[in-house]
Amino acid sequence: MRPARALIDLGALRHNYRLAKAAGGGKTLAVIKADAYGHGAVRCAQALQNEADGFAVACIEEALELRQAGIEAPILLLEGFFDKDELPLIDRHGFWCMVHDPWQVEALERAALTRPLKVWLKQDSGMHRLGLSAQACMAAWQRLRQVPDIEPMVLASHFARADELDCVRTREQAEAFAQLSAQIPLPTSLSNSPALLGWPDIRGDWSRAGLMLYGATPFPAAHPQADRLRPVMTLESQIIAVRELPSGEPIGYGGRFVTRKSSRIGVVALGYADGYPQFAPDDTPVALAGKPGHLIGRVSMDMLTVDLTDHPYAGIGTPVQLWGDQVAVSSVAARSGISVYPLLCGLKRAPRIYIDSQA
Repeated sequence: MRPARALIDLGALRHNYRLAKAAGGGKTLAVIKADAYGHGAVRCAQALQNEADGFAVACIEEALELRQAGIEAPILLLEGFFDKDELPLIDRHGFWCMVHDPWQVEALERAALTRPLKVWLKQDSGMHRLGLSAQACMAAWQRLRQVPDIEPMVLASHFARADELDCVRTREQAEAFAQLSAQIPLPTSLSNSPALLGWPDIRGDWSRAGLMLYGATPFPAAHPQADRLRPVMTLESQIIAVRELPSGEPIGYGGRFVTRKSSRIGVVALGYADGYPQFAPDDTPVALAGKPGHLIGRVSMDMLTVDLTDHPYAGIGTPVQLWGDQVAVSSVAARSGISVYPLLCGLKRAPRIYIDSQA
């Protein structure tokens, strides 16, 4: 069997959820949209179902997958419903629903519901993606509280730049939200992962922990709170071939890397079809049997190459970690000029193997 695989540590997932809940000081939703950021939504929900105050997903398809797997905890649809025809399913399964547009308010007023529907009302406090203006939010709340089967539950908003710890925009968004929440007597939800970790004075009744659940930092530099997280995913494979090359030989597609001396080159069974960044540059870190190493040459679809010249112990079968507890996924992302999010969400082909470090 091909040795590429992703180890998913459910014990680390629970550890990170507990950190998020302690940081928020109130209730915390575990955000497991996009297949739990590539970690497997069902298995992650099962691991957290005895601890999490609820889960958050992007859409009803993701929520239905969890219900079908037996997850009975509250599930919030972060993007609400896309069509009024989804409301019977939302009603049947008791999903919580984000409301961010006036047409959704009108659809809820006309809906035939069999039980109270719990609604999160979203303000656009300055990100300008989804959400209602303060005035429209107030009008929506006034309308929804008049509907017998609608239960306005939480007033929410979302930060655009909380991962920039010196950005005044976050403070401005928090102030705009505070002004509205003073007029709408509902519990609040404002903090995402970077806010939980980096803005301790901005809090609400509900937090939404996403990236930090999976042990990745949202910040470009070390941070004392983010440093307490444990990586959940370890992407690893093995060396499947070794090449001895003289100085001046090009490696891989395009010959991007050329040996500067007699070199040993290891071929690793993992490539961009597994989710590793295709244009990760030379010197991107890897771990060779637990020791620091680095990538050389362009990443191929199924393979990549590493420098074994200073690693005489390494050979065919040597384990190679691409990211995990020895190589931070954030360092791979930074070297590749991309965000951590698409790396984790882009896991493909390499099978997920679930472990539990606290079992």
